[in-house]
Amino acid sequence: MRVSMLISLIRPIGPVVIGISLGFTLSLLSVTWVEEPCSNPDWNRRDEVALELDENPYSLPAGSLQNGENVEDFEPRIVPYKPVQQQTPPKKFYRAKYISTELGIRERLFAGVLTSKNTMNTMAVAVNRTIRHHLDNVVYFTGMRNRKIPHGMFVVTHGDERLIWNMFQTIRYVLEHYINEYDWFYFVQDDTYIQADRIKSLVGHLSIHTDLYMGSPEEFIGGETEGRYCYGGFGYLLSRTLLLKLQPNLESCRNDILSSRPDEWLGRCIIDYGNVNCVDQQEGLHYQRFEMGKNSDPNKEEDIRFKNAFTVHPVLDPAQMYRLHKYFTEIELQRTYEEIEKLQAEIKNTSEVAFDGNRSAHWPIGINPPFEPKTRFEVLRWEYFTEDQVYTCKDGSPKCELQGIDKADVTNVIEIAMGELNKKYKPVLHLKKHQLINGYRRFDPTRGMEYTLDLQLEVVNQKGRSRSITKRVHLVRPLSDVEIIPMPYVTEATRVHIILAVTVHDRDYVNQFLEVYATNFFEMSENAILSFLFIYDPFQAQQVNQNDIFANVKAKISAYERKYPVTKIPWISVKTEAPSQIKIMDIISKKHPVDTLFFVANVNTNVNSEFLNRCRMNTINNWQVFFPIHFQDYNPDIAYHNQQPPPTIDLIRDAGHFDRDVFDEACFYNSDYMAARTKMVTDVQENEEILEALDVYDMFIKYSNLHVFRAIEPALHQKYRHKVCNPRLGEEIYHRCVKSNLEGLGSRSQLAMLLFEQEQGNST
Repeated sequence: MRVSMLISLIRPIGPVVIGISLGFTLSLLSVTWVEEPCSNPDWNRRDEVALELDENPYSLPAGSLQNGENVEDFEPRIVPYKPVQQQTPPKKFYRAKYISTELGIRERLFAGVLTSKNTMNTMAVAVNRTIRHHLDNVVYFTGMRNRKIPHGMFVVTHGDERLIWNMFQTIRYVLEHYINEYDWFYFVQDDTYIQADRIKSLVGHLSIHTDLYMGSPEEFIGGETEGRYCYGGFGYLLSRTLLLKLQPNLESCRNDILSSRPDEWLGRCIIDYGNVNCVDQQEGLHYQRFEMGKNSDPNKEEDIRFKNAFTVHPVLDPAQMYRLHKYFTEIELQRTYEEIEKLQAEIKNTSEVAFDGNRSAHWPIGINPPFEPKTRFEVLRWEYFTEDQVYTCKDGSPKCELQGIDKADVTNVIEIAMGELNKKYKPVLHLKKHQLINGYRRFDPTRGMEYTLDLQLEVVNQKGRSRSITKRVHLVRPLSDVEIIPMPYVTEATRVHIILAVTVHDRDYVNQFLEVYATNFFEMSENAILSFLFIYDPFQAQQVNQNDIFANVKAKISAYERKYPVTKIPWISVKTEAPSQIKIMDIISKKHPVDTLFFVANVNTNVNSEFLNRCRMNTINNWQVFFPIHFQDYNPDIAYHNQQPPPTIDLIRDAGHFDRDVFDEACFYNSDYMAARTKMVTDVQENEEILEALDVYDMFIKYSNLHVFRAIEPALHQKYRHKVCNPRLGEEIYHRCVKSNLEGLGSRSQLAMLLFEQEQGNST
């Protein structure tokens, strides 16, 4: 009984006891019973010192070695400080001016024309006129030249008439100046007609890493050289990699190779040191050429090789060169038209399977679709015209005479319309124009000028019967390729001389101008100088000592000079009855250097730094003058009738308008003004009143070839002021001033509402 109770008590803890016992047993079996000192295992190597064991096997005895050093004899060592030698500053890294230079991108084709002193002004000029606008860089190489170089040609003179020497100097000049800028180099004589576009297309399909010598292959006459050279009459194409191989051996070619012809000499040099023969085909592309007969007529030549030729040789005179150019231009134009028709047919066929069907192909096929306005303010306006008159005039008149370029445009459009109609209906019908009933045109910025013509026509069939019909036609004059015109480089660091002419009517507004100017320029140290020009009439000038009408203004200027000691505000007094802009600028121009940048301001103008920067960027010496159009506030009594005007007026339609009738503000360089003024001297001697009849804007338009840049300027903001128009100035200037005053009263809707209220008040 007791045994069973004991077993029942032990049974639950039995597995635990057994597990603990097994754990101890296994741990004892895994213990290593060999006693070893606690040491680095690397010390057991043969060439290291063994350590004697002390009573404590895990400690080192005094005087033992540790890492080869005696612990008892160890003394701290003082390591002297050695300053780190300062490294030389790294060289400044200069970035390339153009990204193409940094990436190693070169231009495609260089063209060199071999000419002479006798043919420079004849054949070379003809070559230049036929290829210059097709190729980026054309250089003319000659031994000797005349004193006067033809206009628009870059000529390199070698100073010797020997042909081989000139060829050697030409190749050396190209290697020194152009080898890193171009991939392909094309050389041709001046008695050869070149189809430049075909040469450009050829090099556009060739690999630039090929050693290529391409032209019209010819066998060498005599000598031991094997291979073929390229005949110079038809031109030849050299790759950049091939010229680089010739570069170190060019002197050897000059000294060792004897030849009477420059093309043979170059061919021998290329074969000897470049191991390349002349070929007329490469990568499936053929160099097409044609030999011209003495009495050949391009218009009668039927040979297909002539029509596909890259070059034609020989050309006997410049007239034949121009005839060839006319012929090949017509061929290229016809091929372009055929390609356009082919692309239009492909677009039309492709549109059949589009989601919208034929509606996805807009007319004309290949031209951008018409502009779609999103709001009523974006709707493009159509102009109505007839053959003699147009009903949209610049001066706001309802109708004016159609003349000048507009007349030529309408005439040309009608001729094109009649030509296309006859092309469509011939030979069944023949159409003759009686008159233009209605004409409409508008400029669409996405595609070009659109025309809609209602023509009254006489239709004649093959039997001679005729009848009168009315036909509506639609035409589009598409926009051509946009050309980027390079502009001279300008900066925003140029100092601006601000010229402010003040009359007796402007005295009350000078204080406000100076307050704004001081805030924007004196306190910000802007790179600008303000100069005043006080204008007196003869009576005011006589009383200047007793009663100076500008005394308060001059005192204000002195106060600002005391407040800002660094600032100086010069002023000049002038006596005149008719203060025209040209007379004023004549005085100012003489007192400043020729490179001075002027800004002619108005006393109502609020000038700021933003505008001055645009004045600097938009005014280019010997290139462009800038006439900004300021924003003029409306009369607050009309624009805010029965309302309180806001403290600051925004540039919105109901607050004001850009005054296109005022040309008071202008930015130009003194040198440009002096050049235009010099051209005006003859007319002034005949009629001195012209100085008062014209302003500076008119002078630049009439007597200068500079670009006159006229654009709205939101940074120029003027408050409303009724200007005093001087009848002594020119009639046109006076009428512009009156018109500016009238249009500055308010918008049409505001004036109409004011008139309506007055009529309502009168009726009651």
